[in-house]
Amino acid sequence: MASYLDELFGLRGRTAMVTGGSSGIGRAMATALGRAGARVVLVARRPGPLRETAAALTGHGVAVDTIAADLADRADLARVTGYDGVDILVNAAAVNRRPPLDELTEQDWDLTLAANLTAPFLLGQHFGRAMAARGWGRLINIVSQQAFRAYGHSGAYGAAKAGLVGLTRSQAEAWSGRGVTCNAIAPGVVHTPLTEPVFADPAVAAGHARRTMIGRNGVPEDFAGCVVYLASSASAAVTGQTLFVDGGYSAT
Repeated sequence: MASYLDELFGLRGRTAMVTGGSSGIGRAMATALGRAGARVVLVARRPGPLRETAAALTGHGVAVDTIAADLADRADLARVTGYDGVDILVNAAAVNRRPPLDELTEQDWDLTLAANLTAPFLLGQHFGRAMAARGWGRLINIVSQQAFRAYGHSGAYGAAKAGLVGLTRSQAEAWSGRGVTCNAIAPGVVHTPLTEPVFADPAVAAGHARRTMIGRNGVPEDFAGCVVYLASSASAAVTGQTLFVDGGYSAT
């Protein structure tokens, strides 16, 4: 039984790069991929959380590298693409500026699009093509409910995430025939540092929980199984899809 599950879901010998990997959903996914056998490359802006997360993964026996980089900065992005041999790319890093649209500035728009859409595009162009040349790879983009419905001042964030859903399908069309599957994961309302303003208001958080079918908001650990599935051989025929991991939020 164990050998069969390893054959389906094991990632030994693979290298997984996770952007936004030092906190929240990204950290949970990086941990899951590492514990499934992958070498993990954590990419995030802040060196302190990177070091702390790397130490936690090392404690689980995971081989870890770290890259401190701001993915909205093209020079930093170029340093990230200097890392060779990535088999699995998880684009979880995001900027979440969401003022009312009347107050959304050009700077808000440019930064949000740069981090949430342009960076996944450029990383995909670099690593996806290399994966296709080797004949195996996985691109996994973390999107949002706001790619599909507007609420809570979706603004530039919703537009960028909707673009990322479309990019996922374009990547799948380009590279799936050469062994690279490309999928997206759409969380519900998940308690992370990025969503702390939502959870600072208990009434708002409770309102979101009531919209789910499981009766609670998400936690980062909800994403361990889905990312291992999409990164593994088990999902070889799944591409161009968006997997909703939201407790039924999108079905209500």
